[in-house]
Amino acid sequence: MTIVNTEPETTSARYVTGLTQLGAGLLDAAIGTMRDVLTLDPSHAGARRNLVRALIAAGDYEAVIAETALVPLRASDTAELHFLRGTAFNAMSRPVEAREALTRAVALNPGLAPAWLNLGNAMMDLDELTEAESHCRQALDLDPTLIEAHVSLGFILTAQGRVEEAIGALEEAIRIEPGNVQAHWNLASAALLAGDLPRGFAEYEWRKRHDLFRRDFINLPGPIWNSTEPNGQTILVHAEQGLGDTVQFARYLTLIARRGGKPILACEPALIPLLSTVGEGQVISKFEALPSYDAWIDQMSLPHVFGTVLDTIPSPSGYVRADATRVVAFRAGLPTARRVGLAWSGNTRHRNDRRRTPPVDVFTPLLAVPDCHFVSLVPDQVLPGTAPPPLPLTDFAETAALIAALDLVITVDTSVAHVAGALGCPAWLLLPYAPDWRWLLDRNDTPWYDSLHLFRQPSPGDWRSVIGAVATALAG
Repeated sequence: MTIVNTEPETTSARYVTGLTQLGAGLLDAAIGTMRDVLTLDPSHAGARRNLVRALIAAGDYEAVIAETALVPLRASDTAELHFLRGTAFNAMSRPVEAREALTRAVALNPGLAPAWLNLGNAMMDLDELTEAESHCRQALDLDPTLIEAHVSLGFILTAQGRVEEAIGALEEAIRIEPGNVQAHWNLASAALLAGDLPRGFAEYEWRKRHDLFRRDFINLPGPIWNSTEPNGQTILVHAEQGLGDTVQFARYLTLIARRGGKPILACEPALIPLLSTVGEGQVISKFEALPSYDAWIDQMSLPHVFGTVLDTIPSPSGYVRADATRVVAFRAGLPTARRVGLAWSGNTRHRNDRRRTPPVDVFTPLLAVPDCHFVSLVPDQVLPGTAPPPLPLTDFAETAALIAALDLVITVDTSVAHVAGALGCPAWLLLPYAPDWRWLLDRNDTPWYDSLHLFRQPSPGDWRSVIGAVATALAG
């Protein structure tokens, strides 16, 4: 006769089961098992710690914060829980709370290198760059093989404009782990910011493996174009990332045509009327059935395959046109005072929007400059002191016509800057201390667009100095 054991699993055995599940990567099962253990024994420290580990691994950061708030985090053996709590806050872009938790973690266990690293990341998010660097270096002193610390250090040094040091840190990260995607991505940004476009765009190819951008890439049928002579072939260019990126790199359609190819750009529908004026090939929606083609390429790979350097950036004086009839219509609705378009805000979903968009109150001195008529270039929004467009803005061709009807555009780092530059219209660009790679360092012009003038923050977060300089220039 077979005897079946119907006794419930002991708390200790259940805990061992949970550890086994966690070790095997069965996160949902491990989370359920550890919760069962805590139901049986709410004071089981190991179950609490491993539940939080499993939740971190599963990316359930809200649950991590909830669980770590249930127990007193004062004893010396809870440093890891502070670390995991701070890690969750970092992942949720809550750096102030992350700093508090991680500061406690390193106070309890000064030898916990990952906690120093994540504290450095929190300080980076708070734009405390000196402290961020110091904490990352402390992590590396404790563990020189901590790949993430090398990667973060490279990012922090890039944000300080110390690009050569940043490149060195990232090269060390890649030496340790050649396939680290984030290290290659950060190296691309540092090299491009330094003006080394060949190396930067070669490293930029790693974006296709990055979690942030992978959704932009699809495996299209047919060969990938690698800049070989097209000899009359149709080359499909597939747009990626933001609208401004698509506008910026539409200039390469002309180079494909000069090589004897027939380019087709597949992009966001709102851009089609404007980018059709490039005059080379065809512009279609990326969301509809694609026409036949001979080879294809992701749009932001074009500078790489063409071997672009600073002196060979194509069409910096402009490559799109505004519809003349629309320009006349917009101009008729504007007063005779100096007409200034203002884009004070960009895409709020952009991961760096909080750095590149100033608080609205800092624009007050600018809007007080006399003899200027300010027109809003932010869709469906009017900042006090600005007027709405005289006609509705239904797509980027309408925006281009309004820009062409103005005397000047003042804009944060958003698609408006690219449209103005692509038109060859004068525009003043307001940049954060750590700018996007395309704007380089220590210069008030850009080789991408002849008509743009750059105003840079002198220190992180100092928008008032930027607006003050712009207001003075406008009044002069």
